[in-house]
Amino acid sequence: MDSLVTYKLDDSIATMTMDDGKVNVLSPQMLSELNEALDRAEQDRAVVVWTGRPGLFSAGFDLRVLTAGGHDAKNMVRAGFELATRILSFPFPVVISCSGHALAMASFLLLAGDHRVGANGDFKVQANEVAIGMTMPYFAIEICRQRLTPAAFNRAVINAEPFTPAQATAAGFLDRVVDPANLDDAAHATAAALSKLDLEAHAATKRRLRKQTLETLRAAIETDDAAFPV
Repeated sequence: MDSLVTYKLDDSIATMTMDDGKVNVLSPQMLSELNEALDRAEQDRAVVVWTGRPGLFSAGFDLRVLTAGGHDAKNMVRAGFELATRILSFPFPVVISCSGHALAMASFLLLAGDHRVGANGDFKVQANEVAIGMTMPYFAIEICRQRLTPAAFNRAVINAEPFTPAQATAAGFLDRVVDPANLDDAAHATAAALSKLDLEAHAATKRRLRKQTLETLRAAIETDDAAFPV
């Protein structure tokens, strides 16, 4: 089985790149490989830069698995939610380099990064669950609540509004946008700057800052998991 995530360590910066040759769905394999890459970054004590294919960060969960239902779908959804909580509590800085579209679960992953740099262009960031007939999971609602502005929170969650990269920055999905040609340099320059922090203080402050959010998200995961039809 071909690898979907590449890992590259350069000094104190670990770059993990998703590329399934298509739309970077968050399949069980992709989620497993992302966790393996994070394991390596943690062992390497590295600042993480996480990116996708040019023009596309990720289209969200693998719909073939999701629509098939059953335990595979339930486990995939839980793994995606747990990945987001892992990023929120990761002991080293995580820079997300949003290389294009970020849809559904991918938009929630943006909300977990410590710094989010997006490629400018004809891309959209969208939590599209309501638009495709899904009631928002409790987890999705709570991870949006902790990062989005109040007005954007309602529009994103209830109305499934798509945001351009510039709009996504104002809403809170991203911290800034740059020209696509400059995205990699911008993300790595940010990671290099973050690597100069006292990383023990960074980790301790992150845990303190996000303690209540993480407790809320973990409770939401259990609620969603119990309600998932199998």
